[in-house]
Amino acid sequence: PSDFEVRTRDGVGEDWPISYEDLKPHYERLELELPVAGDYWPWGDPHRYPHTAHPIAGGADAAREGARKLGIEMRVGPVGITNGAFGNRPHCIYRGYCLQGCKVNAKASPLVTHIPDAIEHGAEIRADCMAMDIEVDESNGRVTGVHYMSDGRERFQRAEAVAVAGYSIETPRLLLNSISRRFPHGLANHNDQVGRCVMVQGAPQVAGRFPEEMRMYKAPPPEISSEQFYETEERRGFARGFSIQTVGPLPIEHAQHVLGHGHWGQALREYMRDYNHWYTLGILSELLPLPDNRVTVVPSVTDRNGIPVARMDYSQCENDRKNIAFAEQTLHNIFEASGAQDVLVTDRYAHLVGGCRMGSDPERSVVDSDHRAWEVPNLFIADGSVMPTQGSANPALTIMALASRLADRLDLNRAGESGARQLRRRQRRPRPAPTRAGAG
Repeated sequence: PSDFEVRTRDGVGEDWPISYEDLKPHYERLELELPVAGDYWPWGDPHRYPHTAHPIAGGADAAREGARKLGIEMRVGPVGITNGAFGNRPHCIYRGYCLQGCKVNAKASPLVTHIPDAIEHGAEIRADCMAMDIEVDESNGRVTGVHYMSDGRERFQRAEAVAVAGYSIETPRLLLNSISRRFPHGLANHNDQVGRCVMVQGAPQVAGRFPEEMRMYKAPPPEISSEQFYETEERRGFARGFSIQTVGPLPIEHAQHVLGHGHWGQALREYMRDYNHWYTLGILSELLPLPDNRVTVVPSVTDRNGIPVARMDYSQCENDRKNIAFAEQTLHNIFEASGAQDVLVTDRYAHLVGGCRMGSDPERSVVDSDHRAWEVPNLFIADGSVMPTQGSANPALTIMALASRLADRLDLNRAGESGARQLRRRQRRPRPAPTRAGAG
């Protein structure tokens, strides 16, 4: 819940124009639809998940024991993977390699959850298309449709409303490339906010090598997680915090981590022979929104469709660097307490969000609390680019919850407009002259 009022609580970032309570029903709905399996979650708003937690493997036991020695509580992490049959999806078979897809479709993904349902209810998916720009009626500022490329040809899709879901690079890019007389600096960009405050999470991974086999590719990641360090603690010397979760880099990715430490040739071979003895923990550090971390477009450089490409500028503040350093040391300490013989630290980043943030002030945000562009009444943004802050959790469920809330509100608006049209039609119908009782 603190993610929605970071400025009020900690004096950094931005407060959201909506609250945790506004999204909570959508979180709960999605956890049932996916469904989510996990341990009782004691942090933030304590809660249970629809399915019980999956079993964990030996590496998770070792890491959890090391964390326990340091006073760090770990829980079996929530995952969108069935624990038991669910509809036409089977129980997880614990084959591993979850990050490369699921052989039996026990793992939730749009391809097995919402897309089939959407198609069944009339949605049309047009694959291999590229949006070029959004057309605007110059007389009233409303969008009328989208120009897009398909099979090498430019096409136009007329629309009563447009919801953009291109994410933190492509959504700003599309708006900035949608130039007109009414919007010379890009659609919905009168305040120069489109593309600003793009964020990532610090996501370093720390791997430990153990005498016994760990087989980190097995079991659904994240096996164990902790949000004990999620909130601000002044003694750490920085605002906000981070979460811990297990990750399971597969052999090629693990080899890249080893290579990053300068091991090559015979040394790399020796490390990779021990792949099954390694276990990896990852961090998700909340990095702060900065206006100069932004997406712009480069008119002089175009893609194969002739559309100006995006450019991203990004840097860190001192608070970000302190957060990541503290988190990395915490994982290093856990592996030492777990009995690891060797430790590798890999710097990395994950989970891009922001760039078209929602807010209460039209001069400091792109969309309002209903995802509606301040300047364009029938333009909505339905992706993670609207997030004012990042948080330290994986943002996927929040992005889905935001989209779910927007869908509900669009549905209500459409129902309201339909009812208003019906009322206007009834009011225009000629009414029969009243008759008096006993007349005739």
